[in-house]
Amino acid sequence: MATIHDVAKMAKVSVTTVSRVLNNRGYISETTRNKVFQTMKELNYQPNELARSLLRKQSNVIGLIIPNVAHPFFAELASHVERYAYENGYKIMLCNSHLDPVKEKEYIDMLKRNRVDGIIMGSHTLEVKEYKELHSPIVTIDRQISEEIPFISSDNYEGGRLAAQLLVDKGCRKIAHICGNLELQLLANQRTAAFRDVMAENEIEPIIIQTDMNVFDEQQYEQIMSRLFAEHPEIDGLFATSDIIASFAVKECRKADKHIPEQIKIVGYDDVSAANWITPSLTTIRQPIAEIGRVAVDSIIRQMNNEPLEHRYVLEVELVERLTT
Repeated sequence: MATIHDVAKMAKVSVTTVSRVLNNRGYISETTRNKVFQTMKELNYQPNELARSLLRKQSNVIGLIIPNVAHPFFAELASHVERYAYENGYKIMLCNSHLDPVKEKEYIDMLKRNRVDGIIMGSHTLEVKEYKELHSPIVTIDRQISEEIPFISSDNYEGGRLAAQLLVDKGCRKIAHICGNLELQLLANQRTAAFRDVMAENEIEPIIIQTDMNVFDEQQYEQIMSRLFAEHPEIDGLFATSDIIASFAVKECRKADKHIPEQIKIVGYDDVSAANWITPSLTTIRQPIAEIGRVAVDSIIRQMNNEPLEHRYVLEVELVERLTT
């Protein structure tokens, strides 16, 4: 394997010159620069990225910690984060926490050891002090953990209001809401707060069912739906806090011989790609997933460059009506 010394010898320049070319430091003539790059290509020389990052005090790597990469929302989010990071000259180190605080802490320690330039947190199982002690650029998604740490979310309250109001406007009067566990203190809880407010305004007694603490465990969704329809067969409207939960509701309606949307209307949240694939296609609240990814990367870069930035990014949502309503 070629070394920097081999490059310098073949190009007939000093090792310092090769280092300056690699790190774009100091004046180097275009002729010399081209000669060094051509020599590197001929020798198939691969620079030591860790050594270069130590020299520059910058790794050009951003850490992304999410609860479950298999979940459609986080899969799409990760794809957008990677794309925007790459367009800005950064790579992504992806960590899958599965909402395990021990695993999340190990990943944070690993990212610190690898001197990543910043961390985008989509998983939040640790105490706030763990994040404050990072001393590096950080941005959180759907959780405000500190006044000093920027966060990004969709307008969860408006999304919940739009979903609930649509069901009311469609004539639903026995309306249920399936949400994540409210003890997690996520900004997504505002969807439930808005749902309660709309039900109260219309004098409708809501039915609210929470998942367990692992809100992304899909095995529980079928059980929740089966129990809901068994205990409340009169339900004619359902707002699920994610498209995946709403998809399980569609599946369970088939089993219970409930016709959509004639007998029951269903609204999800997120507008992941699968929302338009299922039959019937899902009415949902669209989160701007691509924009969340872009803003997350931009926030990290702004912190690195000591540029002005917002600490509160609340992005607009949109009601997308399809065949389940």
